[in-house]
Amino acid sequence: MAPKLLLLALAVAALLSPWASSHPDGLERVAEDLGFISLAEEATLFSGWMPDYLFPGLRHEGLATALAGVVGTLLAWVAVLGLGKLLTLARR
Repeated sequence: MAPKLLLLALAVAALLSPWASSHPDGLERVAEDLGFISLAEEATLFSGWMPDYLFPGLRHEGLATALAGVVGTLLAWVAVLGLGKLLTLARR
């Protein structure tokens, strides 16, 4: 059952992520509107693995977004699986 659900989640991430909004989230929008977004950009220590939800190195934006969705889904799955294992070991 779990592998089927993972495949379904990966398919949803790959197929729907290209239609995600390209507009900034709420906090980023406030920073833009109030004119202090440049301060945040200058203070960034780490830009992230997939900045702006795009997989780096790919020129096709739809494919880059879909791949970022798939990678993000896999990372979340690994994190939840690992946490589940840790909690199971802690109960023993």
